[in-house]
Amino acid sequence: MTVSDEVLAAYRELATPTIANALDDIAFSGVMQGLGQIVPGTRAVGRAVTIRQVSGERGTFTSADFKVGHMIDACPKGEILVIDNSGQAISTFGGLATFAAKVKGIGGVVVDGGVRDREEMLEHKVPIFARHMTPLTGRTRLQITAINEPVSCGGVRVRAGDVIVADGSGVVCIPAEQAAKVAELAAQYTADDKACEAELAKGLTFREAMAKFTRI
Repeated sequence: MTVSDEVLAAYRELATPTIANALDDIAFSGVMQGLGQIVPGTRAVGRAVTIRQVSGERGTFTSADFKVGHMIDACPKGEILVIDNSGQAISTFGGLATFAAKVKGIGGVVVDGGVRDREEMLEHKVPIFARHMTPLTGRTRLQITAINEPVSCGGVRVRAGDVIVADGSGVVCIPAEQAAKVAELAAQYTADDKACEAELAKGLTFREAMAKFTRI
């Protein structure tokens, strides 16, 4: 199923920790492990465009196998590239690719593997989340084996069209068919958080305030 723009808009107001609470409510392990924010202050929300790669020693593949341009071409404006490189410390996305993603309007890049050219990424301010920052090029070391097939990223199964939200706390994946429900649950957590803050501002202790909002 296709997640509507309306549902995506709801996620733009939700933080990943709040979404993670809602994912627990539906018993889905959607929090990616070991991936960090490369560009501070950036945030990504969109539908997943999935990429699977295999890796090898230098010279295992040809330069033509790298196909970074194919990844960028496959990702519509506003959507999120999710790249499964099995967590290898080999760069699959660098400065030029980041600029190309910026020009195209790609919503973000999530890599279970390596990226490079941090300074250029900081300059272009594209939301990028990855396991490794490394100078090592993927040219002749990486090969794309699938586009828009299910992948594993940070220990989470991601399918094309699933919702990806990434911020300073991490990256979460929401199954497309559960996206509306999870957004609703997460919005309630957000409302409870704000109500709890109001109680704290009135002078309640943390324990007293939390006792009134058991879902937080």
